[in-house]
Amino acid sequence: MEEDEGGSVLTASVCGGAKGDAHLMLTCFGKPVLSYDLGAAGGQLEPGISGSFTFKAGGKALTQKLELEAMYNYFTAELSGPADPLLGLLRGKGDVIVSGDKYGEASFPLKGSGAAIGKVLASCGKGSGGEAD
Repeated sequence: MEEDEGGSVLTASVCGGAKGDAHLMLTCFGKPVLSYDLGAAGGQLEPGISGSFTFKAGGKALTQKLELEAMYNYFTAELSGPADPLLGLLRGKGDVIVSGDKYGEASFPLKGSGAAIGKVLASCGKGSGGEAD
């Protein structure tokens, strides 16, 4: 559980990057939301920016546009739902490498990601309209 403006939010997260200070986080606010904290590599980012990030794992690669959430200084994207291709990629084994043109790359271990993502997705429909997939 992580604290957010509205209280506690079930969050799946993993640390990575060269210094272990980068984070990938998955939460749910009606739909799954992926957040990417660049850690020290990000520095102070300009509000209102976005970037394309490539996620590579298991021989597959997906590019996702992420918008900067200025309040927290990390990038976020609302995903389409439980069947989103990026969630499929993140449920894999080994590592996922996230790279962005201006921000270098960071590697994150995927061990246990399937179970963690499943728990967050299970909480998605609770208390919100929830979608049937």
